[in-house]
Amino acid sequence: MKNKGHILIKTLLPVLLGAIVVIWMMARDFDIDTWRAINWNFSTIACIVLALIFTLGRETGLAWRFHVLSDRFLNWKQCFKITLLCEFVSAITPTTAGGSAVSMVFMKREGIDTGRGTTLTMTTLFLDELFFVILCPIIFILEPASRLFGFNTDQLHLSMGFKSAFWIVWGIVCLWTLILFIGIFIKPHFVGRTLIRLFSFKWLRRWEKDIEKIAEDMALTGRELKYKKIKWWLNATSATLLSWTSRFLVVNAIFLAFLPFGDQILIFCRQFVVWTLLTVSPTPGGSGVSEWLFTTYYGDMLGSLSVALIIAVLWRLISYYLYLIIGIIIVPNWIKQGIRNKKIKKQ
Repeated sequence: MKNKGHILIKTLLPVLLGAIVVIWMMARDFDIDTWRAINWNFSTIACIVLALIFTLGRETGLAWRFHVLSDRFLNWKQCFKITLLCEFVSAITPTTAGGSAVSMVFMKREGIDTGRGTTLTMTTLFLDELFFVILCPIIFILEPASRLFGFNTDQLHLSMGFKSAFWIVWGIVCLWTLILFIGIFIKPHFVGRTLIRLFSFKWLRRWEKDIEKIAEDMALTGRELKYKKIKWWLNATSATLLSWTSRFLVVNAIFLAFLPFGDQILIFCRQFVVWTLLTVSPTPGGSGVSEWLFTTYYGDMLGSLSVALIIAVLWRLISYYLYLIIGIIIVPNWIKQGIRNKKIKKQ
């Protein structure tokens, strides 16, 4: 009961944050006539169903990646379970923490030892970061910066703020990916010692133990991945691509319901900017920040902040609140199973 109560509290916090922001934005921008004007026909519902299919594609990609990285030790059912548990943890923790940090715990329950679980976790982290590094130049080939950041001509400082924040965050992602690459594949001990030395300074010492753990994990991961074949990497990369592309396409599908002739390439490219900025959100699962960011950023494409808010809420229901509901259902059973397993081992 204690665990259930703790989970419920952790779940209600992001819901409350998101609700507060949505209510504030509705009071400021929502127009009831806009809601009444929406034609909820077969096409609209079909597009929302398509968004749910893309959400399934997101989870399939993540599960496939666990299946590949574990050398098929984990079956598909186990992979989907781990994926959903990670998604739930990501939904109730700040996006800077995420679910990958505890994925080793979930994998250990499924028979993956701590050492190998560390390798899988570091590899998924590296692949995710690498995706953002490589996709960025492609995004700016598809759409110029003026279309990605010139969304608010009335408040130029806001557009410039988005642009500056994006490049700062993307720069940090590039630096972190480079550290992971060198630390895993080239000079793990050198990078580890450098990081430990850097975080031994007084103002960084609070993270010193975490950095020591990361340094050890990178070295272990490098040894494990040294002899992996190209096919293994291609499958893991393809799974990562499927997951992230599907995640972005959820918004494309929702836009089709309300703006059938919208610029789908621009919608997709802007999702890259949104998710990049959300990697540093301080709130659980980006609650509050996501709703405001989405509505502000996509408002110019819709010509109405009311419609942008409706789409933002639908997007969050499908890509976020859905995982909270799933988590509330599966986490208590997962905890019960762990207690049951401990009792069996003691007997």
